[in-house]
Amino acid sequence: MAVNTLPILSSEGGLSRYLNEIKAFPILTAEEEYMLAKSYRDYDEPDAAHKLVTSHLRLVAKMAMQYRGYGLPVADLISEGNLGLMRAVKKFEPDKGFRLSTYAMWWIKASVTEYILRSWSLVKMGTMSAQKKMFFSLRKAKKNLGIMDSGELNIDEAETLATQYGLPVEQIAHMNRRMSARDMSLNAPLSVDEDSIEFMDTLVDEGPSPEALASGRQEAEVRNGMLRLALDELPERERHIFIERRLTDDPRTLEDLGVEYGISRERVRQLENRAFGKVEKAIQAAALES
Repeated sequence: MAVNTLPILSSEGGLSRYLNEIKAFPILTAEEEYMLAKSYRDYDEPDAAHKLVTSHLRLVAKMAMQYRGYGLPVADLISEGNLGLMRAVKKFEPDKGFRLSTYAMWWIKASVTEYILRSWSLVKMGTMSAQKKMFFSLRKAKKNLGIMDSGELNIDEAETLATQYGLPVEQIAHMNRRMSARDMSLNAPLSVDEDSIEFMDTLVDEGPSPEALASGRQEAEVRNGMLRLALDELPERERHIFIERRLTDDPRTLEDLGVEYGISRERVRQLENRAFGKVEKAIQAAALES
């Protein structure tokens, strides 16, 4: 995949220019994205790949900005994220029904976080997961405890964090000192034109993260698929009673359904409960298989 035609991000001073340049690339519709992805996958068309990459450069910039607090140049973070995006485009399968952004976020995040970890001598790729978790969430944990981000931890604060992460107090204190030392250079503005305004402030989304939204949608689709399959196995009368009693915004009464089928109220309840048991068992079996 050719990358020499992408906008160049050479330094922190050129960040504002780069962010303005990538805004010019159009955001693709689902149909446009699908056709381009098919063209690249089936015919290896470089122009299709270029359009897929450039339409998602804003996503990379937004995600990379979220990791600006680790003392590394934003230009480097974005460049690493762009590499992750290109890997995602190469591996993307459009026929699976997901948008490229949903798939690419994982590759972008992996590229950026691996770069950060490689750049810090304190945390290497081979260290235990507890250290990695603490490395990427220490600031938030300190904020929740009301601890100044650039300050030294006292013994009580260090012990609280050590208990939270399951790590020795000495490791917590040492990592905090290292991160605080690097933070001292982060107050500089992004460019001379913006003074103290930070571009990240215009990008932060206080709502659910894209990963959480995508994961929620995928989980809902799986559950709905299991439910549909389970309903298909029910006899018609039980399926109708179950839907009317359990799956509608305004459930019908037992008496109403009893009149419709010419059966007693208690019989409708029995059929509803039997249908529920069958559906529950089928969904549990499907979940175990998947």
